[in-house]
Amino acid sequence: MNNELEIKNSWWKRNWKWSLPIFLLLSIFIFVIIINSILNGNVSSLAQAYSDNSLYENAIELSKTNQRVIEVLGDIEPIDNLAILEGNAVYSNNNNSVELSVRIKGNKGNGKMDIFADKDGTRWNYKKINIRIKEPKEEIQIIKDTVLK
Repeated sequence: MNNELEIKNSWWKRNWKWSLPIFLLLSIFIFVIIINSILNGNVSSLAQAYSDNSLYENAIELSKTNQRVIEVLGDIEPIDNLAILEGNAVYSNNNNSVELSVRIKGNKGNGKMDIFADKDGTRWNYKKINIRIKEPKEEIQIIKDTVLK
């Protein structure tokens, strides 16, 4: 007669090989859903703004000629790729109109640049370019109704 006590392993010890990968995949799926809901489906617009660098490069060049921007922000650095991805872009009118908000950095301070533009062929027609600054709280209007190549 065998009177040994049979010890049963816990559920986790018996099933970890298949439950761990399922848990990880489920976590990644939930993370992707949360990120997509935070961005409000804005991923394709951000990707387009990321690839259309003439839109914001021309706006930066115009901003560098504004005396108040030079006083408050100094020399504005080129917009880095992360700034575009952190920003907000909304394309409309068959991707020929854009509202873009992106952070900019100067050697004296930081701000946000708002660009409203329409595309005419390969040229951007800037309806409005504003720079918003927190310290001192100020909004600098750079340009209104200009066409650039």
